[in-house]
Amino acid sequence: MKQNPFSLEGKLILVVGAGTGIGRGVAIQLAKQGADVALSYHGSAQGAQEAVEEIESIGRRAISIKANIGEVRECQRLVDDAVTFLGSLDGLFNNAGLTLTKDFLNVSPEDFNKIYNINIRGQFFTCQRAIPYMNKRGEELKSISPDHFWAGGSIVNVSSVHGTAGFAGHSVYAGTKGAINAFSRELAIELLPNHIRVNVLAPGTIEVPSYYSDPGYTRELGNRIVPGGRVGLPADVGYVATYLMSDASEFMTGHVLTFDGGLTAKMAIELKPTEGTRDK
Repeated sequence: MKQNPFSLEGKLILVVGAGTGIGRGVAIQLAKQGADVALSYHGSAQGAQEAVEEIESIGRRAISIKANIGEVRECQRLVDDAVTFLGSLDGLFNNAGLTLTKDFLNVSPEDFNKIYNINIRGQFFTCQRAIPYMNKRGEELKSISPDHFWAGGSIVNVSSVHGTAGFAGHSVYAGTKGAINAFSRELAIELLPNHIRVNVLAPGTIEVPSYYSDPGYTRELGNRIVPGGRVGLPADVGYVATYLMSDASEFMTGHVLTFDGGLTAKMAIELKPTEGTRDK
């Protein structure tokens, strides 16, 4: 293992869905810790390019790649293009996703297909394409330095607190997040012999630019929603992602890490508890 297992020096990582919000924050934080990064985007070309420029300014290599991961061929091309630029692949951070808020009875087949294609189908097939490259990376490192300990490849799939807790209007979205949790646990077991770990990061309220499309949203409101007293930021997710991509997390696989400032740990009931005992 590296002298500093938390360092990402020499790591080659693809961040899917990095033109804005969480993905962009993660990509920048990974680079700050030493990684070279390929960033994918679909509609946020300017944000992705600005992230590339910021990463290059700190001395790391970066590229932005446009891809629609709702299409399997695009998932495959994205991973191939990322490896062409990076030279190999140590890590995959699957962040791209869409949110749909709609009453269950109003959800159309088109709504369902769109959200499932992006949120779970896209993650499934980017993982599938990335794994052979990660296997090759391990073989290459071993051949170059037989005594070098390769901590393994790392896949982090982004889910949500909606995957384990209910909230009105999110039947389709929550379904995709629950699917990500289950699929990732299964994949972690399948990849144990490959020395590739798979974990899920399930954020709660993380303030991203799209929050401000709601005229009622303010930072103060976000801070009130979270029991911890402040809304999460993309950089916060980046800190956890850095650990999961580092050699320090070599013993962690198959886990869903809830990251929400206490949101799901807190009971929804707002009554103040009274002291004493009573029958159940």
